[in-house]
Amino acid sequence: MMDNLRTASSHVVLKIILGLIILSFVLTGIGNYLVGGNANYAAKVNGDEISRIQMERAYANEQARQQQMLGDQFSALASSAGYMSQMRRQALSQLIDEKLLDQYAKKIGLSISDNQIKQAIFSQPAFQNNGKFDNAKYNNILSNMGYSPDQYAEALRKQLAVQQLIQSVAGTDFLLKGEEDALAALVSQQRIVREATISVDALTAKQSVSESEIENYYEQNKVSFMVPEQFRVSYIKLDAASMQVSVSESDIQNWYDQHKQDFTQPERSRFSVIQTKTQADAQAVLNELKSGADFATLAKQKSIDPITARKGGDMGWLEPETMPDELKNAGLKNKGQLSGVIKSSVGYLVARLDDIQPQQIKPLAQVHDQIADKVKQEKAIEAYYKLQQKVSDAASNNNTSLAGAEQAADVKAVETGWFTRDTVPAVLAFKPVEQAIFNGGLRGHNGAPGSNSDIITVDGDQAFVLRIADYKAPAVKPLSEVRALITQDIRREKASKEANAQAEKLLVSLKSGKGDQAMKAAQLTFGAPQTLSRTDQSAITQAVFELPLPPKNGTSYGVSEDGTGNVVLLALDKVQAGSMPEAQKNALAQGITQNNAQIAFEALLSSLRKEAKIKYGSGVDVQ
Repeated sequence: MMDNLRTASSHVVLKIILGLIILSFVLTGIGNYLVGGNANYAAKVNGDEISRIQMERAYANEQARQQQMLGDQFSALASSAGYMSQMRRQALSQLIDEKLLDQYAKKIGLSISDNQIKQAIFSQPAFQNNGKFDNAKYNNILSNMGYSPDQYAEALRKQLAVQQLIQSVAGTDFLLKGEEDALAALVSQQRIVREATISVDALTAKQSVSESEIENYYEQNKVSFMVPEQFRVSYIKLDAASMQVSVSESDIQNWYDQHKQDFTQPERSRFSVIQTKTQADAQAVLNELKSGADFATLAKQKSIDPITARKGGDMGWLEPETMPDELKNAGLKNKGQLSGVIKSSVGYLVARLDDIQPQQIKPLAQVHDQIADKVKQEKAIEAYYKLQQKVSDAASNNNTSLAGAEQAADVKAVETGWFTRDTVPAVLAFKPVEQAIFNGGLRGHNGAPGSNSDIITVDGDQAFVLRIADYKAPAVKPLSEVRALITQDIRREKASKEANAQAEKLLVSLKSGKGDQAMKAAQLTFGAPQTLSRTDQSAITQAVFELPLPPKNGTSYGVSEDGTGNVVLLALDKVQAGSMPEAQKNALAQGITQNNAQIAFEALLSSLRKEAKIKYGSGVDVQ
């Protein structure tokens, strides 16, 4: 129904149009029809202007899109001038791409006929009722959006031309049937392999390490043995939720008297309406009603508004603030009273006042406990802020300890254990608190005692006063603490080198046909055959599929590692074709085709940009 009668439904319609019909190209491309060209342009593309209004509209659309996508995270990003500037540049870049595509479509003779535009409009669900195009609904929607049918049709013509161009580029890439089969065979290929593991753990225990090796390793890897800076913090926490306050009946009564409007429901009226296209139709409906016709039946039969018609004309309860002027001025005072013919912005109405609810005020007894909680909360917050100021003053006046703040808050300060930047106690894990601890401002110089912090407020009506009780600067662990670890690392490193050297020797023997004797001497044997596909999660899968194909009646050999660092000898005995369902094969081919089409389309855009003459307006940031 019309916008001035039911704001809520109108908003839904606008959302449908903005979401499903008016794509970014239409929203921005229509700017030239709404605003005449002038020198104040954002960019010129081969002489065609992109107005600043177009750019601002595209920028606003992108903001709305990202806000919907990112939610609360967008607020933090929006505070960054650099981020918002980049978003503005992206919006302008998109407009330039659209302009280039539009120009190219015209250059190669892509055109959209009036009949194609008509069919595109007829097929839009938002313009339909019960699956059929509704011209009144179409005109009403465009009117609400401020567009004429000609303006919308011209913008849609541009959009369809660009879509046709994109489809023509995307449709140029394809795979032949033989190529599809070869690709599917390669992807689904299976390899039968055996493996023999050289245990690095077993070799590690046999390695010896000298003192000089330990010392050299320590000197060369000191950064690995750094202990980060550490803190111990004393703090006092204030929390409004823990404040104990009392509330009297007088307090509750006073709050109720001052906020009585919060518990008042204004007078409400309930109307039913029948909407028609012409005054004559409305008069005919009114005559039938006066002759005794049932309003609900007549509304379902003759109202052109599908939403209220389904409900027998019922519009639901309306308060004075939401009641449209047509109904306010209809002079309906008594239940069951009919209006005359009412002219509206989209047609004519006949209305009936179905019911009136007088203003109602909830009695105090009904909302007593709710108000008591509210008054307690307000008093607690008031006491909390007074205490916060008192503790802040005490911490400032006695800046060498928290003793004065403890006395003011009537609580003892809490001292944490040692922690680093990565292990902050949960009670202090608030960004403002962490910044105060780690920014260096609370530490004294050269180990001297530091100072108390100011009051630090955090979410949830909480606040902290703190001081750094002790501090340890970043330092390298002494060799004595890490000797065992270094020794084990060196042994492991030596064992790994020995295992790889042994594997390379065995590989030479295996490839020369002398593998059996060499494997026996190394006390190694290949395990049972296993079949691997490309999608297997085994640590050796990639290495197996990188091996050369085995010779006929022979074996191909290689070296890899398992998931724990052991060295693995690989014996590839056979390569065989796997199977791939037809649907999966088609999806694979489609993915390759789409990827190639995307590359081709990006190449087209890149070429158009290189050849284009693009001039930016004054003050437009393009860096």
